[in-house]
Amino acid sequence: MRGDGRGVLCIHGFTGSPYEMRGLGESLAARGMTVRGMAVPGHATRIEDLYEKTWRDWVAGVEAEFDALAARCDRVAVVGQSLGGLLALYLATRRAPATVVSLAAPLWLEGFGGVVARALTKGPLAGRVRTLPKLGGSDVRDPAVRAENPCYRGFPVAALGELLAFMDVVDVALPQVRAPLLVMHATQDHTAPVASARRIVARAGSRERPALTILPESYHLISCDVERDRVAAEVGAWCARHLAAT
Repeated sequence: MRGDGRGVLCIHGFTGSPYEMRGLGESLAARGMTVRGMAVPGHATRIEDLYEKTWRDWVAGVEAEFDALAARCDRVAVVGQSLGGLLALYLATRRAPATVVSLAAPLWLEGFGGVVARALTKGPLAGRVRTLPKLGGSDVRDPAVRAENPCYRGFPVAALGELLAFMDVVDVALPQVRAPLLVMHATQDHTAPVASARRIVARAGSRERPALTILPESYHLISCDVERDRVAAEVGAWCARHLAAT
């Protein structure tokens, strides 16, 4: 039986864990929302569990979590960080969330990281390296968060290839995203180019004009970085408004 509550599904990023979304989720819960912080399939256990997962496995996991929350709540928002943002956007083409919030979702990778990712997954080096070390830890400015973040310490190359493929899938699907959309990104993100945020806003088919917030101080993990209070406030207000809509 469905309830009459307001639900929010929080989805973390690639090689991350629900830790990335915990503070944001607690802030949303304090507003009276029913919050579920899921673990994307292959994550938050051991890195070997991610080796054989595909983007379709990630999508199936998100759909199952959304359906379970929607069975309890009349309206459900979906908030995702990085890969979680991509998953939230894609979910909106297959389900009917009340709103979607995309935090630092990448549609492509730039710079040295992008070159290495493409070379190891699509080029002559494909299949020769199984795991890339995550040098320097997670892309977050707050040193305390970087130190305690229980993310995987490497990138499984096969899963990285799945991420690259999924970026293209989401880019093509963006015009099918009809839900109200809030996009947040940071100018100092070293992982996902800030131009991705502007492309998401430009291509999304949302029934109302998408909102875009660009943060000046954070790195990639904006959900838990130095501007996390601002992120929580904006996401909270956005979700409250759209979950209350009739």
